[in-house]
Amino acid sequence: MQRISDEQRRRRLGRRHLLAPSVRAQAPVAVADALVALHATDAATVFLSACARLADASVEAVERALYEEVGLVRLLSMRNTLFAVSAELAPHVDASTARAIAAKERRTLVKHLAEPVNGLDERWLAETEAAALAVLGARGSATGSELSAAVPALRTKITVFPGKKWEAVQGVASRVIRVLAADGRIRRDRPRGSWTSSQFRWIASEPWPSGSAADSRAELARRWLLSYGPGTEADLKWWTGWTLTEVRTALATVGAEEVALDTGTGFVAAGDTAPESPVEPWAALLPGLDPSAMGWADRDFHLDKDHRLALFDRSGNIGPTVWWNGSIVGGWAQRADGEVVWRLLTDPGSDAAAAIEAEAARLSVWVGEARITPRFRTPLERELMA
Repeated sequence: MQRISDEQRRRRLGRRHLLAPSVRAQAPVAVADALVALHATDAATVFLSACARLADASVEAVERALYEEVGLVRLLSMRNTLFAVSAELAPHVDASTARAIAAKERRTLVKHLAEPVNGLDERWLAETEAAALAVLGARGSATGSELSAAVPALRTKITVFPGKKWEAVQGVASRVIRVLAADGRIRRDRPRGSWTSSQFRWIASEPWPSGSAADSRAELARRWLLSYGPGTEADLKWWTGWTLTEVRTALATVGAEEVALDTGTGFVAAGDTAPESPVEPWAALLPGLDPSAMGWADRDFHLDKDHRLALFDRSGNIGPTVWWNGSIVGGWAQRADGEVVWRLLTDPGSDAAAAIEAEAARLSVWVGEARITPRFRTPLERELMA
């Protein structure tokens, strides 16, 4: 069995995740494809993850890919999380993962509507969705509040979990919009504020063409292996949210090869066992939920266990991280006055410190006047902000 050490895994990460300066990409879509998908729960993460890997970091380039060329699209998909993926990959993400999530979202909403205290049904939902789509068709785009103002049914309040201690009264608008977006019938357009805002406008869209869920799972597994391999069954199961049977079937379909790791065994794509050629020493400041930190369930090959408490929140979301040659060595934050500050949790040496300083300066230049506060706050990020 071929052996791939932790050092070799870190070398792969630097090249395949486009983190070394010599391998940075020219376009945001190329970044997304190199990482399979960019986390998009926090609007700023898409920009921060992409620009960290672009030869010419540019907010405008990412906005153009998202809103003009629509080469990047957001889907509620893996682990019921919002991701930005290339339009080429989107049909596979939809068929393998997003379609089942959309169906579950719709069932859940219909169940809430049908509670006796609410007295609504699928027909009411269909009519409300049609009215919202008609408004978007006439206006071109609208925010959630604008849709609610134009469609009276969206101002309806429903009671969820009636009779239970967590019973609550909620507006239905956000739930209807979420279902329409999950089905691919609407998509996020430019936000009301800057690129860091999550208050999006919505425009009408067309659902992705239907395809085989099994074939699409195999394609997504193949791409994940090329970007994140070697990885284990547990890693791929965690990253996708699939069942273990689905993971094993996908790995078998693409002919994944088993390799020996420093701890246990993992898989790589067929024929992908050759040692990765080295890249120059590199540093990176990556945002919270960046794919390079969130690509595996087991991150021990690039993250010291003693640093987890400082870098993760209580729900397991990683915050902004500082990297040196494939290892997480600290965390960073942007203060209210715009200053980018960081703290090293280990001493990587003077060359690393100089490279990190240069990356912080590069980040400050392209971020400009924008201010970044991660949606998921971690202990170290909070301390640095103080």
